[in-house]
Amino acid sequence: MGDVLAGFHAVWEFESDSVLIRYERGIRTPKLFQALGERRIPLSAVDEVTLTAGRRGTVALRLRPRPGADPLMEAAAGQLREGCDPYRLVLPAERSTLAEYYADELKGLLAESGAGPADRYLVAAPETPLQFKAYDGKASFDGTSVQFRWSWTGASSTKWKAGDQSFAVADLSGVQWRSPEAFEGHLRLVRREEGSAGTTGPVPPDQDPAAVVFGLGYGPVHESLPFAAAVLAAVRSRGPVPVVPAPTRRDPADIAERIRHLGELHRAGLVTDEEFSSKKAELLAEL
Repeated sequence: MGDVLAGFHAVWEFESDSVLIRYERGIRTPKLFQALGERRIPLSAVDEVTLTAGRRGTVALRLRPRPGADPLMEAAAGQLREGCDPYRLVLPAERSTLAEYYADELKGLLAESGAGPADRYLVAAPETPLQFKAYDGKASFDGTSVQFRWSWTGASSTKWKAGDQSFAVADLSGVQWRSPEAFEGHLRLVRREEGSAGTTGPVPPDQDPAAVVFGLGYGPVHESLPFAAAVLAAVRSRGPVPVVPAPTRRDPADIAERIRHLGELHRAGLVTDEEFSSKKAELLAEL
């Protein structure tokens, strides 16, 4: 397709086999989007496309990922607020016709791709190293092991007695993330001897050396969720998180064609002056 669709907080670029989502930076943009930067979503990772009416004269175009295709959404386990859904693009209602066109185009392409649960992650995990500060300690992940260093002001005596912790990816079976926006938010590492991912023992997170506890200002979503997703992806692959390759230079003829198409959208009033200038600059930078 090679087209672009700009909405609030993000720009979607449509390719024949994927959607490249570039998230904006700004005071109104959700911090999770800013932390993600951009994500390429293969169409093979998408199960459904929907277009619905939004609030205050908007429409929302949304992709629904296949179960097991994206470590970020698997770690989130349905806990993200609607406004922080990285698969949702909100547009002014006057662009509903254009959004409907892209939704129909995507649905046609999805008919050629897989459906149902994915047997492996199809969307790249957040890149390591990653770290964040929890209420009772600092968590860090280098792609092969997770480190917990306890805080003397927040950690329980149980954690202090256990000492700082290090967990090799090979010794883990999963990750449990509970949003810091919910009561008793935490990140817990599930070790192999505990059984399958998602099962936990009776030990509360503040007493479990394999968990860090969130609090007001500690372990925010935009830091702790990408962290959990990266660990989960490494556990699934039983190795370091794959390094995302640097983008290759595009064919100048392809860039020229895309700029021409962008100009047509601009002249038709489907792309604003600001969007046209910004996207044209991005395309020229790829030469």
